Amino acid sequence: MPSLTPKISSQENSSRPKARNLPEECSLLRIFLGEADEYRHRPLYRAIVLRARELHLAGATVLRGPMGFGRSNHLHNANILRLSLDLPIVVEIVDERPKIDAFLPELKKMMQGGLITLERAKVFRYSR
Repeated sequence: MPSLTPKISSQENSSRPKARNLPEECSLLRIFLGEADEYRHRPLYRAIVLRARELHLAGATVLRGPMGFGRSNHLHNANILRLSLDLPIVVEIVDERPKIDAFLPELKKMMQGGLITLERAKVFRYSR
């Protein structure tokens, strides 16, 4: 019987960097892309999160949207009658502004299109 445990690559399972505290004033980097977007033959959202982890950013989360549209005005949606293979994806990364600024050139290398926003974020709690 096959295992139901998801396979984790060695890159995803590498030793965790030491936990650190975040100051109250940070930045929130929000990256909007499509589920079908790729970087080096793997999902772009996965490549972004793994690179952020390698660079020891404080945290990243991938959010999958059931519906959305972007610059092309093409509607992507998870309607039961017509399942889109390119649903909207948002990657959110929080860290201090200098670390976010240092990550932006990495994103530029990885992304062909999409939207990136940056805003101030107030950290209320960052603990285990």
